[in-house]
Amino acid sequence: MRTDYWKARISEGAVLSPVDRISEVLFGLIMVLTFTGAISVTSDGREEVRSVLWAALGCNLAWGIVDAVMYWMNVLLERGHGLKSIQQIRSSRDPQMARDLLRAEIQPVMASLLTDQEVDQLTERITKLPEPEPKHILTARDILSGVQIFLLVFLCTLPVALPFAFISELPRAMRVSNGIALLMLFVGGYKLAWYAGFRPWLTAVAYAIIGVVLVGLTMALGG
Repeated sequence: MRTDYWKARISEGAVLSPVDRISEVLFGLIMVLTFTGAISVTSDGREEVRSVLWAALGCNLAWGIVDAVMYWMNVLLERGHGLKSIQQIRSSRDPQMARDLLRAEIQPVMASLLTDQEVDQLTERITKLPEPEPKHILTARDILSGVQIFLLVFLCTLPVALPFAFISELPRAMRVSNGIALLMLFVGGYKLAWYAGFRPWLTAVAYAIIGVVLVGLTMALGG
């Protein structure tokens, strides 16, 4: 029962948030746009375009893998820290220290709303939980979340790169590609606005502008 309890609790938090998902898409878009943005400057023929696009796909493939692996490492570290904090709270003999430990693990806004008595009640509930074990720290859902990160970073390359494969006129392909990228940035900002409670249209425009600025900065720095 002890193992089943903690396995269930760990699995509950193994899904990427909207911010995580859209941030990964933004990252992938920035990477591919630094390549497609360089086409108009450095490319004179289809062979050069093809080489740049393959480089963009390869770059996002590599960074998708890196991002997924880093996500799994972060999960391991955060879960290990969480188990360590629970064990410290359970073993603490000083009520104030236990309160401080628990408040440190809660979001500051929420922690400020809790009285010492409420924190003590939570601490008491923690002490009655089964003893946590360093098992199931990385679950199947975590693996799937890492795969999702990889797909988000890699697949967002395709809509931006496809116009160069199907449109023979390079200037037109550039316009279509940039339009698709801006639309993806706009939609991402719109979804983030709904998640955060901001103004959707204003946030979407700001998100797209920020994306364009980041792409320009990356290109200017040789990225």
